Amino acid sequence: MNPLVSICIPLYNNASTIEETVRSVISQTYRPLELVIVDDNSTDNSYDVVNSILAELPENLDVLRHLERNTSNLGMSGNWNRCLSLCNGRYIKLLCADDTIDSSLVEREVEVLEHFPEVLSVESDTAFVDRNGKITGHYNRYRKSGTVSGRETARYSLFHRDYLGAPLANLFRRTAYEQYGGFDPDFHYIVDYEFFMRLACAGDVFIIHEPLNFFRLRHDSNTSQVLGGDEGRCYVEEHRRLAEKFAAELSLSPSDIRRSVRIRRLMNLLGGIYLKLHIGGRQNV
Repeated sequence: MNPLVSICIPLYNNASTIEETVRSVISQTYRPLELVIVDDNSTDNSYDVVNSILAELPENLDVLRHLERNTSNLGMSGNWNRCLSLCNGRYIKLLCADDTIDSSLVEREVEVLEHFPEVLSVESDTAFVDRNGKITGHYNRYRKSGTVSGRETARYSLFHRDYLGAPLANLFRRTAYEQYGGFDPDFHYIVDYEFFMRLACAGDVFIIHEPLNFFRLRHDSNTSQVLGGDEGRCYVEEHRRLAEKFAAELSLSPSDIRRSVRIRRLMNLLGGIYLKLHIGGRQNV
């Protein structure tokens, strides 16, 4: 009688990668699962690809399936929130349509949330992969392991790097989503960072220091645009608004906010250099 876990995949023009993402979900050692996929009015054949994949899956997988297509493009936060609104599981993971997860990840995350009621989300380290699935680097979460104060992690992140975002790295309680709300449409580039910071300010975080999720590096991804593209200034401005939004909860002074913004600019620069070294020219996408 394991609790149901919902894994939702917001889909937009991911025909070339969505099958690998779906396969990583159905290969999970944990059951039962609910797979929720919402196509945000893609201009390629993403919806048809997913429909074909789901139709070929055997019925005895113990995986509930829900696929729908928006009649108009809702944008990132709008489509992500649509996915969340369809979830019925006790726990929820949002997985972007070009990323994958280790087959043991959900089982290990559920075990944590079942045993630690004060923990609102559990996260693991991330491995970066290229278009061929080759690991090119790692992104570790907060320096501690196990149960950690969410506020501690959130405040530390503002002066170093985002230890909270990346939806694929997190499993969270549906009750937390229902109580604190979904993704804030006022944010675009760091909408996931803001959401998980909100949860961190409301409860504890559990950290597994193993690379159990795989983030695909691409030139046309949101991350690449803000780190290596033309959207860096907009990202930094959103970071400023993020710090200001949580200033009272995290005891941030005006000078703290200015320092956090300076650090964010530096991390963007370093991140852009990393992407150039590990992705190369656009012909490699």
